[in-house]
Amino acid sequence: MSSSVTNSLTNVHGAIALAGAGKMGGAMLAGWLAGGLDANRVVVVEPQPSPEIGALAAKGVRLNPNDPGPADTLVVAVKPQMFREAGPALKKLVGSNTLVVSIMAGTTIAALEEVCGGMVVRAMPNTPAAIGRGITVAVAAKNVSAAQRGTADALLRATGAVEWVDDESLMDAVTAVSGSGPAYVFLLAEELARAGVEAGLPADLATKLARETVAGSGELLHRSEQDSATLRQNVTSPGGTTAAALEVLMGKDGMQPLMIRAIAAATQRSKDLAK
Repeated sequence: MSSSVTNSLTNVHGAIALAGAGKMGGAMLAGWLAGGLDANRVVVVEPQPSPEIGALAAKGVRLNPNDPGPADTLVVAVKPQMFREAGPALKKLVGSNTLVVSIMAGTTIAALEEVCGGMVVRAMPNTPAAIGRGITVAVAAKNVSAAQRGTADALLRATGAVEWVDDESLMDAVTAVSGSGPAYVFLLAEELARAGVEAGLPADLATKLARETVAGSGELLHRSEQDSATLRQNVTSPGGTTAAALEVLMGKDGMQPLMIRAIAAATQRSKDLAK
């Protein structure tokens, strides 16, 4: 994995167009404005803007202008299945030197170049971006300049950490691990609560215990310099209750083979969607 690039939004120049302002696009826009990006430089193209996005027009964001013209940077956050249909509208926002940053799952650099043109960065964020705690992995086409890569990094970093890779083929596994990953964590909280009910806890108490345990453990993992295996071992006393549970979860048919199969299935689906 190549080294990260760090750039402030103050280094982002020119007009920025955002195509698609749903949950992820909206989270990115909120991050840009909170980070000090001038709202007057932002064009948003969104057929069904939420009230929150509509309210940003009063702050200077140009929402669905008739003829915005090419932007210096276009961020594509439309649903992947709508991408080709939206192609003609997107192409109007792209000039010969426009940076195109896509956060659409399963959409290759080649497809973006075909439909939009421009200098393409393909990125995969995840939903914790909504609270500024996302993780995004990005890969740039060979014709993307260092300055454009810095612009992409700054825009993506507004919602969390950013890592860069040089091999686009890694993006399917990235999508499976971090793009889809929040759903696996939410499922863990869901099933932990369900198991608590089976063990005799009232449903509301089991739900609160599971929710706060998963959230708190995630925050501990975030703040700690120790790796996840060490943190797990710190909780586990030999012969204790945690050890008894981990013997099941780490058994032959436990979490490891299940997670490997799950990630493999998601990776393959990402590859299929890219075809």
